[in-house]
Amino acid sequence: MTDTRADTLDDALALLSANEADWVRAYLSHIRVEKRLAERTQILYGHDLHKLITSALAASTTLQHVTPAHIRRWVGQMRTHGRSPRGIALILSGWRSFYRWLGMHGHVSSNPVQDVRGPKAPQPLPKALGVDDAVQLADHHIETDPPAWQARDQVLVELLYGSGLRLGELLGLDVEASPTAQGWLDLDDAVAHVLGKGSKRRSVPIGSAAIAAVRAWLPHRAQCVKSGETALLLGPKGLRLSPNQARLRLRRRAAMAGLSTSVHPHMLRHSFASHILQSSGDLRAVQELLGHANISTTQRYTRLDFQHLAQTYDAAHPRAKKKPT
Repeated sequence: MTDTRADTLDDALALLSANEADWVRAYLSHIRVEKRLAERTQILYGHDLHKLITSALAASTTLQHVTPAHIRRWVGQMRTHGRSPRGIALILSGWRSFYRWLGMHGHVSSNPVQDVRGPKAPQPLPKALGVDDAVQLADHHIETDPPAWQARDQVLVELLYGSGLRLGELLGLDVEASPTAQGWLDLDDAVAHVLGKGSKRRSVPIGSAAIAAVRAWLPHRAQCVKSGETALLLGPKGLRLSPNQARLRLRRRAAMAGLSTSVHPHMLRHSFASHILQSSGDLRAVQELLGHANISTTQRYTRLDFQHLAQTYDAAHPRAKKKPT
């Protein structure tokens, strides 16, 4: 019986036919020289190919004769041995690219990985702030900051948490409607008109706290805006506030407010959705407010809401937990 142990890629290549070993080396040269992938990425591709070769050898087949059935079996084996769905998906992506290259050079007639998908990864629950933490963040002001930036950051928080906007939707807002505006606020009607994912427009109600914050910010904006800039929210140079600047400002505000978790813009969107759902129970309305195309995306918040209720039950009900014996 032939010994098929191969601890390294070079060991594995030595067990292949001369033609197939040359294909692997040529492909690795391709991603290094022509695609110019980062060194770390090249190493990962090498690991993927090592896994492919050793799996083929163990199945007594060649790279040229690997079938979709082989790939599915190896996916099952990886899952059994504890490989994560994301890890398996990355390996399959590496294998798929390799066989695509082999096909382009006439070495195989079909790509055995093309239609094989890894196991579905469980969707993590969105992280949301509790109501008290969200209010604490919204009410906090960094007194050492210039009044203009205090006013601007208040708008940032009020529209992320108060209307559930995505960061890109918020930063795309202009001070008024125009043919070129991605989005704008109508303070008289208390509505934000935004451009969401897939270039879909929607209108979202804005609360009195957000309206007050915007009205307080506009005089400061007029003093620091650069000529011709139409953005509602500005950075230090009087131009449209960048996503990175917004994230840093929000993170700093959360830390100064004493919150124990690192806050990012999408967390406030999650908090908006969770708190609306807890109060109203109206899943369809939350879907419309968030601009989700599919109700299944919004349904994540029902799991988050149930988790909140379960935690409240565990903490408060005398029958929630068994007494220690």
